[in-house]
Amino acid sequence: MIQAHTVEQVRAAEAELMARVPAGTLMQRAAYGLAYAVVDFLAGAYGRRVVLLVGSGDNGGDALYAGAVLARRGAYVEAWLLSDSAHKGGVAALRGAGGRVRRTEPTGRRAPTDGSTGSNPRFDVVVDGIVGIGGRPGLREEAAAALDRLAGVPLVAVDTPSGVDVDTGETPEPHAVADVTVTFGTHKVAHLVDPAAGAAGVVQLVDIGLDLPPADVEALQAEDVAALLPRPHPDAQKYTRGVVGVRAGSATYPGAGLLSVSGAACGLAGMVRYVGDQDVHDLVHEQHPEVVGAGRVQAWVVGSGSADGAEGTLREALADDVPLVVDADALAYVDLAHGRPVVLTPHAGELATMLGCERVEVEDRPLHHARTAAERYDAVVLLKGRRSLVAAPDGRVRVNRTGTPWLATAGAGDVLGGVIGALLAGGLTPYDAASAGAWLHGAAATLAAQDGPIVAGDVARALPAVAGTLHTSPPG
Repeated sequence: MIQAHTVEQVRAAEAELMARVPAGTLMQRAAYGLAYAVVDFLAGAYGRRVVLLVGSGDNGGDALYAGAVLARRGAYVEAWLLSDSAHKGGVAALRGAGGRVRRTEPTGRRAPTDGSTGSNPRFDVVVDGIVGIGGRPGLREEAAAALDRLAGVPLVAVDTPSGVDVDTGETPEPHAVADVTVTFGTHKVAHLVDPAAGAAGVVQLVDIGLDLPPADVEALQAEDVAALLPRPHPDAQKYTRGVVGVRAGSATYPGAGLLSVSGAACGLAGMVRYVGDQDVHDLVHEQHPEVVGAGRVQAWVVGSGSADGAEGTLREALADDVPLVVDADALAYVDLAHGRPVVLTPHAGELATMLGCERVEVEDRPLHHARTAAERYDAVVLLKGRRSLVAAPDGRVRVNRTGTPWLATAGAGDVLGGVIGALLAGGLTPYDAASAGAWLHGAAATLAAQDGPIVAGDVARALPAVAGTLHTSPPG
């Protein structure tokens, strides 16, 4: 499990640790971790040209001490100080190792502070030590100017890209965009949640010995999904493995019903039932002869492509008093399911309609809006996107990190709803079913896209193979 802690939690853990170790220990641990991450990124240090953008906080100190390590290994290292209060010990360490230190004025014009002159040499990497995790979103004028001058040079961020909102993942102001982010002690929310996660690049975690509490924002990894997946007992039969029902599709959108069934028929439930339009019923039976008709179920998948019949199908599914996945057209009637064990699966536009705001507001603040919707509707909300968010009414959030840009294809959400329904029928809670379902869906898309573009049906067909790679000991 990847956990993302808040700034307050990290600061408290750092204070507790600093009270037990010699002064400067944490900064040295961070600096060495950062330096070796830069060495790995550059495939060596000797002869490389490194520029440090240094602010007034501890991140600037980390960058300076890391620069000293790189200079001792043969790199040319130049620090551009963006503040009059840069870390004095770090500045001295860099100079002592042969690095250069310059003061950058608000215009972006560099003013030497060590008696040297010279033009702006081409650098191999920028180390962003401008703003620490306690900084506000946005960049000061001189920092933005320095980044502009270095545009096109690969950037390694210290802890988080400067200028992002660390605790929310929002990017309301100009900010750095990193190729690699080296973070210390734990992941932060901005590393997992978009849009800030898109600015973090590849995130590398350096362990500095922090003792941290459980986090409210986390991301499942393969072993976590493996532990959640329902596995058949030795004496299992189709009914004990769970029966999932699908009420989706219509004469207008028959493919939505078929794709919802295809996701549900991934093998994680013992039986799939389809109830709906006869045209869709015939299409389902042609491609999935194992699917049966009406009867008792342990979970329902409702709404995809239901068009004018969405309200009726939702009411009928609610009458069975079992967990539901509510998607697409049925989201307009979500108040009917308030307080029930429900997974809502909107994209940004649908969530904006549900909350009475603009789509761009949801896209700019996805964590905030997913949590708001989960609390308002007392339901688990899966906000679909590049980094889909699964929010519980109590504020917990799981971020899905699997997937591929090829997954942006018509019908992919229908498949996702079916997978989640199968997991609900298999006994998972709505929060776990939505989280594991999103992970499997993204991993299946990645597998299917190995040879190029995909369509939604390819994702459904890849699901059993992905589930089969997740090994845990069978129950019983």
